[in-house]
Amino acid sequence: MSSARSVFFISDRTGITAETLGQSLLTQFPLDCLPISLPFTDSPQAVDDAITRIEAAGEASGERPIVFSTIIDAGLRNRLRRVNAVVFDFFDTFIAPLESELGMESSHTIGRSHGMADPGAYNLRIDAMNYALSADDGGVVRHYEQADVVLVGVSRSGKTPTCIYLALHYGIFAANYPLTDDDLLSGRLPEVLRPHRHHLYALTIRPERLAQIRAERRPNSRYASLRQCQYETARAEGLYHQEKLPWSDTTTMSIEELAATIIQTCKLPRRLY
Repeated sequence: MSSARSVFFISDRTGITAETLGQSLLTQFPLDCLPISLPFTDSPQAVDDAITRIEAAGEASGERPIVFSTIIDAGLRNRLRRVNAVVFDFFDTFIAPLESELGMESSHTIGRSHGMADPGAYNLRIDAMNYALSADDGGVVRHYEQADVVLVGVSRSGKTPTCIYLALHYGIFAANYPLTDDDLLSGRLPEVLRPHRHHLYALTIRPERLAQIRAERRPNSRYASLRQCQYETARAEGLYHQEKLPWSDTTTMSIEELAATIIQTCKLPRRLY
């Protein structure tokens, strides 16, 4: 008997919405889950295959699987309801009340949220991603005037993944600059950053966690030593206080949390929804 509860995320497209909503709900419960995604379940045969797989998981575990579905087609949704599982149909839950309130029927169009319905928005996402990658770790500093925000922090404090997340999900042009030993020793804002001071947002991290992260990259090195991490974070935080920069401690923050904090604090233009 498996101790983990099987959880299926089923969609007629990518499954991103089903996964996001379902995972958000499951975080409220101390549940050991076995997540399984079934994207592109967009035909009667695909639904029947999904039902077979779901019921096999239920028989193996002895517990009814949990199913989160964002299938749009009414016929396929009805077909899925035959499964011996607990099914949460997000479209049934939300679309009907919206139709009632708005006085109109939904389009029931597949792929509107993650497809190419808006080429302009898609191109913006790509442009923001390309900018984040080209401006990573102090690259193309001459293009900082294009940045909505420039993240500043010591190496491995979370700058790069946060920039990529801001670009991918919000269309925000985010660059990042790594504080070097020379920068920290000077105790002053690096020259290249001074013209863009109003776009800076700083990151820090607890030395113990920083040492763990760096040790995965360069074990037994000065770079990963606790002493070096303590020195760098202390000097960086001193600089942030001196320059009155807004900053966050990334130690226990998720990227999603950090991105939302940066957007709110810096009043950044959110271009994608």
